[in-house]
Amino acid sequence: MKIAETTRLYLREMTAADAENAYLLNLDPDVVRYTGDDPFESIAAARTFLEQYDHYEQYGFGRWAVIRKADDAFLGWCGLKYTEDLDEYDLGFRFFKKHWNKGYATEAAKVCIELGFNTFNMPVIVGRAMKDNIGSIKVLEKVGMTYFNSFDFDGSEGVIYTISA
Repeated sequence: MKIAETTRLYLREMTAADAENAYLLNLDPDVVRYTGDDPFESIAAARTFLEQYDHYEQYGFGRWAVIRKADDAFLGWCGLKYTEDLDEYDLGFRFFKKHWNKGYATEAAKVCIELGFNTFNMPVIVGRAMKDNIGSIKVLEKVGMTYFNSFDFDGSEGVIYTISA
């Protein structure tokens, strides 16, 4: 099911059928370098994670697969996450390295912010990144987010960007 569409992309819910792509995406050390996440141990572990992912049912939104319209290629994921203990809506994204610097993250992030404000009535959306993750920070700035604060990101310096409805 398509969640949103842009000029070059569409976003859809991730399913267990995306397990191999999720596994391969997190396998690249450059892709997960600034995330604080460990790679999946196997395709089966990625499948289990996706089968147990309940954000769509619980909140109506989540991290969505980003698909290129031209060839239905899985480029990565982008979407929104609610963190209950922080009472916060977070924009996140992760793309295969071969798709970096082509504007896909910015294009997907823009439509996610629009959905957050217009469909899910989020008052504020944050973006978190390690301070050294210049690429992600540039995306946050391109979609209209502004620097808010620093924080401890798993022992590294992190930054928080925000945008309000």
